[in-house]
Amino acid sequence: MREFDMKAVGRRLWELRLEKGVSQNQMAAELSLSNASISYWENGKQEPTASAIVKAAIYFNVSTDYLLGLKEY
Repeated sequence: MREFDMKAVGRRLWELRLEKGVSQNQMAAELSLSNASISYWENGKQEPTASAIVKAAIYFNVSTDYLLGLKEY
């Protein structure tokens, strides 16, 4: 069984955000979240809620499994 790494979520969010060319402020505004939340997630200081993970997956057009580091695509 694979180990779950919450920091992988932050790394993936950071990579996807840069790939999309949006700032933390833009992403936060578009997802109706705080800028601090985005920063905390990307820096591994806080875990996103399940609903935030779903919002981010839809926003970046990726699966929740990808965001959670459970799949590589």
